[in-house]
Amino acid sequence: MALTIYHNPRCSKSRKTLELIRDAGVEPAIVLYLEATPSAAEILGLAQQLGVAVADLLRRGESSFKEATDLPDLEDDVALAGWLENHPIVIERPIVVDEASGKAVIGRPPENVSALLT
Repeated sequence: MALTIYHNPRCSKSRKTLELIRDAGVEPAIVLYLEATPSAAEILGLAQQLGVAVADLLRRGESSFKEATDLPDLEDDVALAGWLENHPIVIERPIVVDEASGKAVIGRPPENVSALLT
């Protein structure tokens, strides 16, 4: 099983999701997305794999979102993905992708990852 986790080690939900994956005997590829920011195209792809609009990937409680003066129309997935590329702290976390099936889940709650581990 090949999983990729878009991970922020400072986030308790992200750490717990990674722990659940490893407890299942899987060592995922880890993308530290604050350091290796996904491109706008990758963000669009993640939203598609999750089956959600890009706006659903926003951490709306994040101060960078609340204080943003350059937010595009939240209905414009392409523009919003470009904005998230420049503001990765606002991307919901963690996102876990099953590379074989192309399915993905957001690890909030962390137990969501069990859908990919069965």
